Amino acid sequence: MKSFGVATVSAIALVLPLGLVSPASAAVDEKRPAVVETRVIGHSVNGRAITAWRLGSPNSSKKVLLLGAMHGNERGAVKTLRALRDGRAIEGADIWVVPVVNPDGYAKNTRQNARKVDLNRNFSTGWKRAGGAVNSGRKAFSEPESRAIRRFADEIDPRYTISFHQPLNGIDIRETGNRAWAKRLAAQIRLPKRAFDCFSKCHGTYSMWFRKHHPQSAVITVEMTKNPSNKYLERIAPRAILRSFNATR
Repeated sequence: MKSFGVATVSAIALVLPLGLVSPASAAVDEKRPAVVETRVIGHSVNGRAITAWRLGSPNSSKKVLLLGAMHGNERGAVKTLRALRDGRAIEGADIWVVPVVNPDGYAKNTRQNARKVDLNRNFSTGWKRAGGAVNSGRKAFSEPESRAIRRFADEIDPRYTISFHQPLNGIDIRETGNRAWAKRLAAQIRLPKRAFDCFSKCHGTYSMWFRKHHPQSAVITVEMTKNPSNKYLERIAPRAILRSFNATR
């Protein structure tokens, strides 16, 4: 995996190609001891940056990817992933956090992206045409946001990945690829173990795609409650995530 150095701080923010750090991001990250690298991994339909922050120990074999706000109105995990990013330095795992996968939906507090596509139905595994709230797009990976996450996950090839959602209040530990880790996370994150079927048969989700294309890795879907407290989002959940990997800060 490539490693990119931190860009020189400048007063002018530039839009850089995938994989490089913008000067503005470099300046901000100097105040975040947990952050060791910042990357813009893609852009939304409306041109908003999709940013990933690398935390912890880059040489660790425990490589982790944490995704939030794939649905723009599911905002709880954004606080959790930003708390991980903005806190003290982390040791014992190599962690990438993408707090906002769907920045256009997040800006408007909508489930879908700017083209009214549900990004968590736009991945290729099990994709089928669907409309309404779970509009799957005109074809698999039709959306720039889902393509950005596909490229990034394929590049870093995480050993563990968590896709955070709301509001179903549970953690699905079936077929995760690492049951021991799933049970540790379930115990720490204080959510009941449940089976999620997307209110019907799941199709085109990130977890389905990741499971198929990264069969040696583990993936878990975490559904937070509708209105978790700030204490839970900013203290309990971040601590639970780190403990599940035996990482510390």
